[in-house]
Amino acid sequence: MRCTVIGAGVCGLTCAVRLLEAGWAVEVVAAKFTPETTSDRAAAIWYPFLVAPADRADAWALASYRVFAEMAVGEPDAGVVMRTGREYLRQPGEMPGWRDAVEHFRPLEPDELPGEYAHGWEFEVPIIEMPRYMAWLQARCEALGGRLTQRHLASLAGAGGDALVNCSGLGARELAGDDDLHPVRGQVLYLDQTPSRGYFDQQSETLAYVIPRSDCTVLGGTAQDGDWNESPDGDDSELILRRCRAMWPNLDESRITGAAVGLRPARSAVRLELEPGARPLVHNYGHGGAGVTLSWGCADEVVALLTAVSAAT
Repeated sequence: MRCTVIGAGVCGLTCAVRLLEAGWAVEVVAAKFTPETTSDRAAAIWYPFLVAPADRADAWALASYRVFAEMAVGEPDAGVVMRTGREYLRQPGEMPGWRDAVEHFRPLEPDELPGEYAHGWEFEVPIIEMPRYMAWLQARCEALGGRLTQRHLASLAGAGGDALVNCSGLGARELAGDDDLHPVRGQVLYLDQTPSRGYFDQQSETLAYVIPRSDCTVLGGTAQDGDWNESPDGDDSELILRRCRAMWPNLDESRITGAAVGLRPARSAVRLELEPGARPLVHNYGHGGAGVTLSWGCADEVVALLTAVSAAT
């Protein structure tokens, strides 16, 4: 069976890899490939964010966590590293539902909290260095026999193959006629300075985070609903720096080296489903800010859906 995967972001390439491993012949068709995709601009840390439905998302996230944890040990070229981070809350809140699934998790003591924070926890999760990871993922797809074709599709009907997987991100607004899909703008800064750990604040209006990578530290961010602006904004940069400095007082803004913007493909809920028709079509988009976090779990479900429908025909 020949399957065409539409989209070469993290979700599209992950689906392609899983399909190839399951014995499908796969072509990935996309207008952009790494390093030009939205996924290349992700920070990126394993952490469910801006995503629903919660029950399915948790299952996809935990499946992906296990894959990334194995990569951190067994795939040194993939750019996946287990790192300790601390999340700070200005108001006491519930512990995350995934706390028992990760290797290290503990509530923070009062003397471990910066001045303006009232609660928090420490955890160890995968950090995925996207410039390295996307190159590794694409190379993995090609090594398994996947074919990459760069072209713009005006419609799903324009794609070949016995089956289709739609991982077109924001492009699904047109390809699938989905008006529920909308951008959530994320801006980040790059810093030539390394903290001892990562820091996170999801209660901040700017969605503050400090994520250390081997090539730089990523400071973020924003979560601006419905904003299509892909250019860095100076006011946003100042707000990011102020919020990140509250978590990491030693931040040296003179060592900022650049900025980037990505548009998260958000939706009221992830659309992962089989669309009935003469040719099997699985939609897999609308992951918001959790595309990396959900990628392997969603890809496994895509393969299961296509395997079931192909066995029934």
